[in-house]
Amino acid sequence: MMSFVTILSFLFATILMVVSAPVETPAELDKRTTHTGRGTWFEPGLGNCGKFNTANDPIIAIPETLYDENHGSNCGQWIHIVDESTGKVVYGRTEDSCPSCGGGDLDMSPAVFQQFASLDVGILSISWYFMPQGWSP
Repeated sequence: MMSFVTILSFLFATILMVVSAPVETPAELDKRTTHTGRGTWFEPGLGNCGKFNTANDPIIAIPETLYDENHGSNCGQWIHIVDESTGKVVYGRTEDSCPSCGGGDLDMSPAVFQQFASLDVGILSISWYFMPQGWSP
């Protein structure tokens, strides 16, 4: 039969393992999620991440709800974007938020959007996910 000290030690060790287990933040969990939605384009300027960008920069505006939920922690993070109709992959860097975007939508600078289609197309069906922090193409 197990002694009281052995049982207490086992319980303490179990509690310590649970408490010390890494907790993933919503931003870390979101990086593993593939989103689907609409891809549109916009003219960049001074974005929510505090940088001024031009139409020639590979800039992405993520949904404002996601930006706010993650407290801007995705700023500077690259996104892997797939045009669902062609399978073409393009990368863009998060530098802004998009107030009119739904949860799976992205707003892209002309430099990014035009790698998929002409600006006249206006809207693409896309899927996307965040690349790990520090990654760049």
